[in-house]
Amino acid sequence: MKAVTYSKQGDYLIPKLTVPDEPEGHIGKYGSLRRMYLRENHYGLFISLMTQGKLKQHLTEIQETAQSRMEQITTEMKAAQNVTEELKASDPMMWVGLMNNIRQSAEEIVMKELIYV
Repeated sequence: MKAVTYSKQGDYLIPKLTVPDEPEGHIGKYGSLRRMYLRENHYGLFISLMTQGKLKQHLTEIQETAQSRMEQITTEMKAAQNVTEELKASDPMMWVGLMNNIRQSAEEIVMKELIYV
């Protein structure tokens, strides 16, 4: 634990506070959405994570979990709706439409489960 140092400002001692360093890295789409949601709706949690140096780690975990969840949901929905490579070869426009619907549905689920909680 670091000792707190102070600086004198007139008659007052003001603590010199610093935020711990966090590793560099890209947090991605879902991490960015989570950061914006926390900043706008759960400011206390946002500040707590930031001052502990854990915000980037949290956002990176959210990004990784959201990506893997998207892949899992998309795969399950493709199987349930019989969206196959054969369909892609025989009717590409239908395949694209179905895949767009599946991706939108999967993203909606991920947003509700991981981002906006």
